Amino acid sequence: MQKYIQSLNVFDVTVVVFYLFLITMNIIFYQRVHYTINLLIIEVLILIFVFIVANQHRRWNNSIWKNLHLWYVAPLIFITFKQLYYMVHPIHPTDYDELLIKIDRWLFGVDPTKFLHQFSHPIITEILQIVYTSFYLLPIIVGIDLVRNKKFTEFEFSAFLIVYGFFLSYLGYFSLPAVGPRFTLHDFFKIDEELPGLLLTPYLREFVNIGESIPRGTINPHMLVQRDVFPSGHTQMTLLTMYCSVRFSPRTKIFMLVMGTLLIISTVYLRYHYVIDLIAGVLFMIFTLWSGKKIYRAWNKFTNRYVPEWI
Repeated sequence: MQKYIQSLNVFDVTVVVFYLFLITMNIIFYQRVHYTINLLIIEVLILIFVFIVANQHRRWNNSIWKNLHLWYVAPLIFITFKQLYYMVHPIHPTDYDELLIKIDRWLFGVDPTKFLHQFSHPIITEILQIVYTSFYLLPIIVGIDLVRNKKFTEFEFSAFLIVYGFFLSYLGYFSLPAVGPRFTLHDFFKIDEELPGLLLTPYLREFVNIGESIPRGTINPHMLVQRDVFPSGHTQMTLLTMYCSVRFSPRTKIFMLVMGTLLIISTVYLRYHYVIDLIAGVLFMIFTLWSGKKIYRAWNKFTNRYVPEWI
C-alpha cells in the first residue's frame, strides 16, 4: 500500500482527500441525498482510478499513462461539480441569498447588478458572455503551454492549485448555498430581453444553464439550479490561473490578464454573482495560494520528490 501512496503526486492526494470527504458526507446524510448508492459507486471508482493511474505512470512513464495522469483532473473537476448538485441542497437546504444581498447593500448602498445595468449594451454583453463561458478553458490553455515547454514541475504545481482551489470553493457551496441575483434580484425569464447580446449570447447562456441543471423549459429553475454562488469560483480560479500564467507561462500572460479581468467583471454584469461572492473569491484565492504552497512542499518532502526553490 505504501508504494501506491508514494506514487501519488500532490494533486492526486487532493483528489483522494476530497473524495473521502464526499464519501463521508454521503454516508452521514444518506437519508437526505438522492442517488446515494450511485454517488458512492462513482466516488469509489474515481479513487481506484487515481491510484491506478498514478502507480502506472510511476511504473511505466510512457506517454499514455503520463498524459492520462497529467490531464485527468480537467474532466474530474466538472464531474465533481455535478455530484455536488445532488448533495449541497439536500444536505443544507437553506439558501443565503438574502444575507448576501444585505451585505452588498451595506457595502455599496445599491444592488450592484442593478447598478451595472445602466452601462449594459449588446456588444458588451456579447463579449462578457463569451469570456464568462471560457472559464474552464483558461487553466487548460496555461497547462498546455507549460507541457509544450516541458515545465512539468510548474504544471504539477499549477494543476494542484487549480484542483485544490476548486475543492475549497466547493466547501463554500456546502457552507453558504445560494442561487444568485439572476433569480433573486431579477426575473430569470426576462434576462434575454433585459440583457440582450448579439449572436452567441443566447446559446452560451443556455449552455451555462444546462451545466447548472436548468435547461430551457425548466418550470422552477430557482428551485433546481445548482447552489454554486458563494464564493465566486470564477473569481477565485481565474485569479489563480492569472497567477500561474504570470509566474510560469509568460507567453499566455497578457491574454490571461485581459481575459481574467473581463471574466471577473462578467460575473456581476451578467447577474451570476453578488459582489460579496467576488470578495470571498479573492480571499479564497489568497488562502489557496498560501496554504497550497505549504501542502505542496510538505507532500513532496514526504514522498522524497523535488521541491523547487520558488515554492
